[in-house]
Amino acid sequence: MKVALGGTFDPIHDGHRALFDRAFELGTVTVGLTSDSLAPKTRSEKRPVRAFEQREAALRAELETYAREYDREFEIQKLAEPTGIATEEAFDALVVSPETKTGGKRVNEIRRQRGMESLQLEVVDFVHADDGEVITSTRILRGEIDEHGHVTPERDGRMSADTD
Repeated sequence: MKVALGGTFDPIHDGHRALFDRAFELGTVTVGLTSDSLAPKTRSEKRPVRAFEQREAALRAELETYAREYDREFEIQKLAEPTGIATEEAFDALVVSPETKTGGKRVNEIRRQRGMESLQLEVVDFVHADDGEVITSTRILRGEIDEHGHVTPERDGRMSADTD
């Protein structure tokens, strides 16, 4: 099976790793990585995003681990459009999060309009941090949690002070 997924992946965290894990379980993986011009447009909040080359290097290093574990091939393609690579004929499945499920449905609408078969949408649940909130790159950059969802010591201290 040929599997697609996409994102900005900056920084990579356990929520992304859940997506990667599911994608590699299913088959050969192609990851669409947002271009420098697209990345800011896909963010719900304004925040800094590292350059494509830096994100691509970190993503490649991460994906190589999954490729070895699952004995699968992968490639990374630059995404210039939000619907990206998934509108290409080559894919069978699209791995999405609950947040990106609507985009996956949009991809299938485009595919049907083009006379192509719909992709199997694989929705991977959010991964939650120790505090019960969803792990996000924005929360990591704010210093609330680390990439594994552990509440940072500074944040934990502020939370304790706020609840006294």
